[in-house]
Amino acid sequence: MASVNTIYERRVADGELTEDASQRSVLAEFERIQNSLENAPKRGLFRRAPEPPKGLYLWGGVGRGKSMLMDLFVEALDDIPVRRVHFHAFMQEIHTALHKARQDGVEDALKPVAKSVADSVKVLAFDEMQITDITDAMLVGRLFEMLFQAGVVVVTTSNRVPNDLYKDGLNRQLFLPFIKLLNDRMVVHELRSDTDYRQDRLSGSKVYFTPPDAAARQEIEAIWQDLTGGRSEELEIVVKGRRIELPRYHNGVARVSFYQLCGHMLGPADYLAIADAVRVLIVEDIPRLSRQNFNEAKRFVTLIDALYEAKVRLIASAAAEPEMLYVEGEGTFEFERTASRLREMQSDGWGQAG
Repeated sequence: MASVNTIYERRVADGELTEDASQRSVLAEFERIQNSLENAPKRGLFRRAPEPPKGLYLWGGVGRGKSMLMDLFVEALDDIPVRRVHFHAFMQEIHTALHKARQDGVEDALKPVAKSVADSVKVLAFDEMQITDITDAMLVGRLFEMLFQAGVVVVTTSNRVPNDLYKDGLNRQLFLPFIKLLNDRMVVHELRSDTDYRQDRLSGSKVYFTPPDAAARQEIEAIWQDLTGGRSEELEIVVKGRRIELPRYHNGVARVSFYQLCGHMLGPADYLAIADAVRVLIVEDIPRLSRQNFNEAKRFVTLIDALYEAKVRLIASAAAEPEMLYVEGEGTFEFERTASRLREMQSDGWGQAG
């Protein structure tokens, strides 16, 4: 079984990764967990289960390599039962399981749900822990306490330090014990790096393609493959009880069609939640906009505003250049700002401050 450090060195030697001191600094934390799990004595008839190692909360700016390091860690665990999952998706699974347990008449529905998770894994590896929904905020504390008590080790990445989770959220004072639990049961490590590797991969690349023909699709597919390695899973985001599905998502990058985001009755809160959940958004097949598709155009304006304010990197294919997307009908004047933002978002390195 190779160590995380060995795998990292191999990738650097093969030219797949660039040596980075900040990434190196966290490898010891991954190896601490790996070694503890590998060398843990088996639970016997008269022997208590060994105390699990502290988990790891790895936070830092976007594009610094957090998810990549998590990939190496999961690979290194080999035959140790581990589940790698986006935090949003995991919480939706928990809510679904809770609903079923309640329908079955279970008095404390969370107990069997947490037990089911703990029975299936030794390690939970979360991508992008963030709490935006009050139902998640009120649930995670007790859920994680049960998982920790059952010996599950949690490793997670996040763009926020634990103390900033659910910041300004409703009834946040009830959420504070969960933050204390994270700080007590996990090593909090900031991944500091001056390099945004995701931006580097896009540096100098075209990110706005017109027309949305076969050539555009081919170029966008190449970008998608480079950013995600071709891996994809569905990301489900819940906003005030509504479910938004992003069918293609990996490592902070989502890929959708214009219709999937703007052809449905989504509003500002939905687009803000999407902008909060992804760091790169690929939107394909943006049509010409006019009075014929006025509602879709309004939603598109709202989407671009949300992405712009959150500094989300946009990659798009469209029927025309930004200034020519909306040239007739009500709303053309208001669209000028959107066109300007679309143009600005094409600039090399845009969003690096996000």
